[in-house]
Amino acid sequence: QVQLVESGGGLVQAGGSLRLSCAASGRTLSRYVLGWFRQAPGKEREFVAAIRWSDGITYYANSVKGRFTISRDNAKNTAFLQMNSLNPEDTAVYYCAAKGSTYASNWYVSPYPYWGQGTQVTVSS
Repeated sequence: QVQLVESGGGLVQAGGSLRLSCAASGRTLSRYVLGWFRQAPGKEREFVAAIRWSDGITYYANSVKGRFTISRDNAKNTAFLQMNSLNPEDTAVYYCAAKGSTYASNWYVSPYPYWGQGTQVTVSS
């Protein structure tokens, strides 16, 4: 069982940056994929980014590519989402999630069985 706790959300002006953290406990993430998702009010949850812990390979949604960076700290068993050039459309609750690792070409796709509680990100215009 993996427990995930997000932190780092908050209020930021358009064009600003935030760094989200996802701390894992219960298992080391060396055999997992860690993903970030978000859900805006009235919208479905959407995929943002993922990292395969074993080799650090990453994948991004087109909407955040070039602005967001996912990374990991093996020693701390923690993942990060650096978000730059934020705009109001990035406003959402951000969740981290984990699933067992795979080397399939679609290694980043759902389902993810383990989820954090979410952290709110609000970008003002």
